[in-house]
Amino acid sequence: MTTTTVPVAGHDRQASPAERAAPRAGREIYRDALVELMRRDERVVCLDSDTGLFNGVEWGDEGSRYVNVGIAEQGLMGVAAGLAKAGRIPYVNTMATFAATRALEAVKLDIALNNLPVRIVATHGGLSAGHLGATHHSLEDLGVMRMLPNMTVVTPADGPSTLELLSQAHALPGPVYVRLGRKATPDLAQDVPPVVIGRAQQLREGAAATLVAVGSLPVLTALDAADRLAQEGIEVTVLNMHSVKPLDTEALTTAARRPGGIVTIEEHWAAGGLGSAVAESVCRLVGGCSVRPVAVRDHFAAGTGGHGHLLARNGITSDAVVAHVNTALRTSLPA
Repeated sequence: MTTTTVPVAGHDRQASPAERAAPRAGREIYRDALVELMRRDERVVCLDSDTGLFNGVEWGDEGSRYVNVGIAEQGLMGVAAGLAKAGRIPYVNTMATFAATRALEAVKLDIALNNLPVRIVATHGGLSAGHLGATHHSLEDLGVMRMLPNMTVVTPADGPSTLELLSQAHALPGPVYVRLGRKATPDLAQDVPPVVIGRAQQLREGAAATLVAVGSLPVLTALDAADRLAQEGIEVTVLNMHSVKPLDTEALTTAARRPGGIVTIEEHWAAGGLGSAVAESVCRLVGGCSVRPVAVRDHFAAGTGGHGHLLARNGITSDAVVAHVNTALRTSLPA
């Protein structure tokens, strides 16, 4: 067996298991999984929009089921709908902002209206394409997609959950929107509960408040905030709400009864995304609970930059989460 070493201050040490298995980008994990799925299920068709994600793939006998329609996202969705109507299971590949805006009419009328089994796998979600500027920031897609009837909306937080959610999504009868990022992000701990579409994944347990996050870096932000709050003697629950639709209303009902209420964390505009979905649900089911969003406010994310830089610049930080929890606990009324 080959031993991997990592140089540290002029010395070599044996690499940890985490270092030997460095995280991979979710879109690359998806690509490899889709190629394998196409070998096992002849109904699967890969429809590309010149993303470059599949450059260099050795398709073999499956090559006839890879179709690059070019930069024509609305036509891409129409082709997917036609293939789905004919008994295929199309996987559509494009950037999140193009899926949710440029191609929206076709997604709404061709796919969602007809409840067709199209899997829209959207990369560069949120601010992960921050280096390309506001034209490529996707801060509306979760809100847009969750409003469409028949649409399932999922956002994996790490590599293992990407594989599991894709597997579960493949078995669903209707359309699915899968939001992925651009670069690799750290995996969650190995002992976390499994992800299940329609159920929140509980990562921490605490009675003071609940942090509800969606997406890789927002979930990590929530975990960091939970650790910081624990140092203050404040124990909070952390939920990875990877399934934006269907939403885990049972978990939210429990969360709403905690004295510090709910803080949501997402890389999305504050209007329409996870925070809105949670507030709608809690208001309908419980009432009397504060829902405080950590999200991009009502402005375009200015400038360009790395993923983490733009999140911090737009206030999606553990500082903001900790401040919200402390404010909520100070102002909460006795039960």
